[in-house]
Amino acid sequence: MRMISQTMYELGTKKSTIRTIFEFGRRRAAEVGEENVFDFSLGNPNVPTPAFIKQVAIDILEHEEPRAVHGYTVAPGAPKTREAVARSINKRFGTDYEGKNIFMTAGAAAAITISFKALCQEGDEFIVFAPFFPEYRCFVESVGGKLVVVPARPSDWQIEFTAFEACITNHTKAVIVDSPNNPSGAVYSEETIRKLADVLRAKEKEYGHPIFLISDEPYREIVYEGFTVPYIPNYYDNTIVCYSYSKAFSLPGERIGYIAVPNKIASYEKVFGAIAGAARVLTHVNAPSLWQHVIARCAERPSDIGTYVKNAKLLYDGLIKAGFSCVQPQGAFYLFPKALETDDYAFCERAKKYDLLLVPGADFGCPGYFRLAYCIKTETIERSLPLFEKLAAEYK
Repeated sequence: MRMISQTMYELGTKKSTIRTIFEFGRRRAAEVGEENVFDFSLGNPNVPTPAFIKQVAIDILEHEEPRAVHGYTVAPGAPKTREAVARSINKRFGTDYEGKNIFMTAGAAAAITISFKALCQEGDEFIVFAPFFPEYRCFVESVGGKLVVVPARPSDWQIEFTAFEACITNHTKAVIVDSPNNPSGAVYSEETIRKLADVLRAKEKEYGHPIFLISDEPYREIVYEGFTVPYIPNYYDNTIVCYSYSKAFSLPGERIGYIAVPNKIASYEKVFGAIAGAARVLTHVNAPSLWQHVIARCAERPSDIGTYVKNAKLLYDGLIKAGFSCVQPQGAFYLFPKALETDDYAFCERAKKYDLLLVPGADFGCPGYFRLAYCIKTETIERSLPLFEKLAAEYK
């Protein structure tokens, strides 16, 4: 008899590639100086948290009753926060949400895992489009599901529909959409979302059961001029939205987000009840109380993405000039260029010679590519560009 879960042990002792590279960067910075390491590994927002967030938090701490600020809320979240979030969504997207449609969570990761747990039964399959956030795999497998990966369409990182339709079976429980996308920076167009909805409706009819669409939206607010992120529940009824304020307000360490369950979803009461039950089992009830109070006041405030716009253009133009091939980013804060050799791991290892820390694309389901997180200082990007040129020159 084994003393522990071998699966959990392996997850706990085998660090993700991204974390491993990040920790290497910390060690390397101690050796050669922070300014000489060009770490593009981690999607950790570098834009300062907005001043209004700080001001609201201080006002709450100084003037609201401490027990109300620091005590437990009801499991789905403070009613005033849920109502404020619902009003914000309705104002932006013309929906009909109330507080009862919102379940507050400790960020988008909690929202996603709760949703998977709520929906999954033995043998269920969850479809994801490459390139994708690597943690989806362990999230799905942890609840007994199977992750099915649709091959990528590298020309524009939109959906390869022929391959997608071939992946849908009677066991398909849900499809996961991440737009703006991590790692490609692509935004799914309205045309793509409409076609996706049409395919899913046809497959629901064919198999005689709902197929849910889980929209993972931590980067919704980081979208560039000329692009719009369609609000998927307005195109497909059986959508669950998982949202985070981590990226929009630069609050990744505070862990605050929500799940939105539209009224028109199949069996709303059962789905929301299952989400509440999954949150209970996973101990994800009662999202951080202070930050619920902050969001209640700030849900409708805009995000400042000016730094990301500047960084995206600077890095994209520099890489193209150096000879890299890359789809121009439309949102989020990532670039996903093609590696200059077939083995993306070998390419990223070679880049370390110049203290360029890059993440292999194979981890995102796309071997032969690599990810750059440009949520770093603009000056760091400027100083990295000559090094990318030297790296590219080795392949000429």
